[in-house]
Amino acid sequence: MSNPFVRIVEPLDPEQPLKKFFNLSKLEDVRYARLPFSIRVLLEAAIRNCDEFLVKKGDVENILNWKVVQHKNVEVPFKPARVILQDFTGVPAVVDFAAMRDAVKKLGGDPEKINPICPADLVIDHSIQVDFNRRSDSLQKNQDLEFERNKERFEFLKWGSQAFKNMRIIPPGSGIIHQVNLEYLARVVMDHDGYYYPDSVVGTDSHTTMIDGLGVLGWGVGGIEAEAVMLGQPISMVLPEVVGYKLLGNPQPLVTSTDIVLTITKHLRQVGVVGKFVEFFGPGVAQLSIADRATIANMCPEYGATAAYFPVDDISIGYLIQTGRDKEKVMCTKKYLEAVGMLRDFKNSSQDPDFTQVVELDLHTVVPCCSGPKRPQDKVAVSDMKKDFETCLGAKQGFKGFQIAPDRHNSVVKFNFEGCDFELSHGSVVIAAITSCTNTSNPSVMLGAGLLAKKAVEAGLTVKPYIKTSLSPGSGVVTYYLRESGVMSYLSQLGFDVVGYGCMTCIGNSGPLPESVVEAITQGDLVAVGVLSGNRNFEGRVHPNTRANYLASPPLVIAYAIAGTIRIDFEKEPLGINASGRKIFLKDIWPTRNEIQAVERQFVIPGMFKEVYQKIETVNESWNALDAPSDKLYTWNPKSTYIKSPPFFDGLTLALQTPKTIEDAYVLLSFGDSVTTDHISPAGNIARNSPAARYLTSRGLTPREFNSYGSRRGNDAVMARGTFANIRLVNKFIDKQGPQTVHFPSGETVSTHAALNRGSLTGVKAVLAESYERIHRSNLVGMGVIPLQYLPGEDAGTLGLTGRERYTIIIPEKLKPQMNVQIKLDTGKTFHAIMRFDTDVELTYFHNGGILNYMIRKMAS
Repeated sequence: MSNPFVRIVEPLDPEQPLKKFFNLSKLEDVRYARLPFSIRVLLEAAIRNCDEFLVKKGDVENILNWKVVQHKNVEVPFKPARVILQDFTGVPAVVDFAAMRDAVKKLGGDPEKINPICPADLVIDHSIQVDFNRRSDSLQKNQDLEFERNKERFEFLKWGSQAFKNMRIIPPGSGIIHQVNLEYLARVVMDHDGYYYPDSVVGTDSHTTMIDGLGVLGWGVGGIEAEAVMLGQPISMVLPEVVGYKLLGNPQPLVTSTDIVLTITKHLRQVGVVGKFVEFFGPGVAQLSIADRATIANMCPEYGATAAYFPVDDISIGYLIQTGRDKEKVMCTKKYLEAVGMLRDFKNSSQDPDFTQVVELDLHTVVPCCSGPKRPQDKVAVSDMKKDFETCLGAKQGFKGFQIAPDRHNSVVKFNFEGCDFELSHGSVVIAAITSCTNTSNPSVMLGAGLLAKKAVEAGLTVKPYIKTSLSPGSGVVTYYLRESGVMSYLSQLGFDVVGYGCMTCIGNSGPLPESVVEAITQGDLVAVGVLSGNRNFEGRVHPNTRANYLASPPLVIAYAIAGTIRIDFEKEPLGINASGRKIFLKDIWPTRNEIQAVERQFVIPGMFKEVYQKIETVNESWNALDAPSDKLYTWNPKSTYIKSPPFFDGLTLALQTPKTIEDAYVLLSFGDSVTTDHISPAGNIARNSPAARYLTSRGLTPREFNSYGSRRGNDAVMARGTFANIRLVNKFIDKQGPQTVHFPSGETVSTHAALNRGSLTGVKAVLAESYERIHRSNLVGMGVIPLQYLPGEDAGTLGLTGRERYTIIIPEKLKPQMNVQIKLDTGKTFHAIMRFDTDVELTYFHNGGILNYMIRKMAS
């Protein structure tokens, strides 16, 4: 059926009649001008894709009627313009595509129908680790080791880029996915198949939201959901509430964008924005650069929203020019956005749309801060850091406590490093990493770090040699302007050499600490510290030996590295004493905002971006030399420990199975609050005593060859053993931290994998929780696992649940979205929970046993 909205299609330029767009202003509907700008993007996509099948006129009406419908849990479809993946999640996506081709062929269909319809970019940025640092050849040695470890994965990805259409691979060594997206991949307005329309994206990484800072609506989805989008399926989503976040005033001179985002993170966690869009507005937005906005949008998952949207304005248009985009295309972008009412003037309050609610922040009230020691939302003013850490030392074990006995708070352990004697104590900094696209995409904080390093070196300050320092820029542009501005050499003198272009420490690829440092930490049971300019600091993520981890701006990362401890009051205590005996305080070397802006204006120029990105797909010679097979069906290697055909489709038939009641199920694990995807599926180090390590050893590998969990996500045998393998996991069945549980009914303490594979247990069928992170729930739905949620006001405590009961979950014959289901216990107790299949489409996936099963049946039939 033809699109019922074809009447509003017209050329953007009468002289180019084949370049058209859906002119939303021609709807002549007064509701359009009152919609939040983020909802306008959803509306345009619905109108453009309306076919009365996947997208219906009723969906368009619901979006137009957002102000009324937003509170009614109404489902709408959304077809993003493109998909973006990183290699940790991209490898399993390509594995699934390869396996789906096999399955479709077995069911008598055409395997080449399994092919991305929606354009997809895969950026390889999660594989490189900080094995070498503090040396001029660190970058080359880390990249060489990355290829040595991951050659098989990279060959597989290169096969995928050739076997599948519409899939582009950005090779390793290019940068971090979200920074490459911001600086290069993002279009802001798409020009595709003869139509202009807003750029939008979903990605297999929760921090995909970073691109919202440029005015491209985007968010993270589960890998399986992303695969369905790549195959042309719309995302089925509940039309979200939109919280208007009004920014006022100007930041103080010493405040960085990192301080602003950590403040906003804590604020919005308190407001409660889970499942909602946040849209920024107000005159304060005009004071923020695109890099500042991107930093704020990047940490959207940490404050719980689905998206953190900054509508496009003239500063966004200027950024496209600054980053070397084609000027003629940029002018078309602006013309299109003006025509459809999507170009924002933040100083013009008459453009302010309707919001579900409005909250405000005066930027002038923001103070320098960090977040930690275990969660990104736990903001601490820099002036309070010393006191806060010392309080955490003695506090009860928890998010803000380590439960160290008072008589051990000042414990000191002596050790020797490279022939010199040093001391470690609670609060000693052992990792200092300038890392993550959150901050490395922002020239102001990166140049601020460089200028601080310059002043520190000139003042005679140094960093202790045992501290693992590193600089992992998000793109080659960063290195370019740090070098051209003359600050790179000073960063190197303090140990912050470029070690690689990738997520590195932020994703847990921090590499090993010196053995003598690890021995000292272990001997004294010390709470050692990592300081990083990242976006997540959950326990066990950064490094197994740093129990406290703080998020900080790049300049503060260097400051704490120089101090060597988190237990310092910068206002009263010096960073150090130079050779002439002079005390040097942080205020003596902190660069002013004017200093930073002057350097940025001079050295961050379009030519840099053009030079770096015009050769991004061909510059890596190691990638170019990889030899990948050319077959359309992948030839699986049964000996591979990286790439394995998954068992999801074994025995799959065209006929659907009727969902059955889950009877007498045992509980596998019982948790408290804030269980993250890091706890569920860690990406970092594979512990030598873990089930995954034993499996890899049985396949002939040595510990040096284990690599990381993230790098082995293309092998389900490894990842099944790695599920809940986080060493800081707190399971209520066990009285200490660790990746173990109690097997029922035997009562024996074993690994999670061992518990799941004993006796008659047949896998996890359901999860019962108080609330869900979006991607976690999406992944459960995609795999056919039932996400159950306690009724409001209820939880395990109020219901008296111990987790040692047996659970029967009554699955009715007729299911509907978000229906209540009855749960019976073997104790005789009964209660109800919400079945969190939020839309009819999600129920369809459940009836098929998961989203990929649904797609295979659809393609095969």
